[in-house]
Amino acid sequence: MVFKKLLGALGVGGPSVDTVLDGGPAVPGGTLSGQVRLRGGQADAHIEEITLDLVARVEAEGEEGEHEGTVVFDRVTVGGGFRLSEGAEQVVPFSLALPWETPVTQLYGQALGVVLGVRTELEVAGARDKGDLDQLEVAPLPVQEAVLEAFGQLGWGFKSADLELGRIGGTGQRLPFYQELELTPPERYAHAVNEIEVTFLATPTGMEVVIEADKRGGFFSEGHDVLTRFTVAHDDLHRTDWNALVESWIQQLVERHGARGGHGSAPYGHQPSYEGGHYGHGDGHYGHSEKHHDEHRRSGPSTGAVVAGVAAGVAVGVVGGMVAAEVVDEIGDAFEGDDEEEGEEG
Repeated sequence: MVFKKLLGALGVGGPSVDTVLDGGPAVPGGTLSGQVRLRGGQADAHIEEITLDLVARVEAEGEEGEHEGTVVFDRVTVGGGFRLSEGAEQVVPFSLALPWETPVTQLYGQALGVVLGVRTELEVAGARDKGDLDQLEVAPLPVQEAVLEAFGQLGWGFKSADLELGRIGGTGQRLPFYQELELTPPERYAHAVNEIEVTFLATPTGMEVVIEADKRGGFFSEGHDVLTRFTVAHDDLHRTDWNALVESWIQQLVERHGARGGHGSAPYGHQPSYEGGHYGHGDGHYGHSEKHHDEHRRSGPSTGAVVAGVAAGVAVGVVGGMVAAEVVDEIGDAFEGDDEEEGEEG
């Protein structure tokens, strides 16, 4: 891999940086490792700090409708405090723990259209610039995969995945956004729901599974959304009949007929605060509840190639129901607009 970007803040002839992630996808709560490779410029430089930002492309609803933006959801200093000689090369290895709620970007090796990245920042003599941006691939935890496989075995099809800025009230959510996996119903549930949206909020011991149903309206009633929450443990993986458990979740969700303005608190709490150039983490709490809301819409990923189907041999499961999903070929293209805006502001 070539050194991709000259640090603009340091001027022509300054150090260049390239971050190389170790092969294979990471998992939520797992370890992300790799190397930051530096090459000295036309003069010696003191590398004060090397920082990695975990960034995500998220959607948000505002007064003018939906828009997309970049959120930094973790920031780790991996090195610094050394001199880089003119033209010299130096490698800084790193290993960091991903947040447990890190979104999943692929399933059975199939891209879901969710864009995550690792952005490297280098600080030299007080000047800081974004030197490199690499795509981050994340596979599901075993329990997440078991739940999704059960949905697929029960006839649910995968439609799309996205990241929504905001909070799901009544949960232990830590990140300022959450992932939604949109599934389409099998025939036996088509009369009751248009689709469901599944969100995983993982922790070191297990995870919350939040399921939202976009219910169909009858002749005397309007369609509305119903949201329920269930919890599972990582240790449940090999001692659970996942098909039976997920089927029970769906039956509970479909059979409930919560009226508008009904149970529980509002499905979303406060919007995350914006501090220091990135969204801060909010605090939440655990509690079983059923909720509904009126305005919760989103669009699929906006750029990239269309994945028209699934490779032979992986048709079993949720991915087997994929009709099409837009994915980003180059993560640099996905974040290009944000970088330009930041440059203009600077």
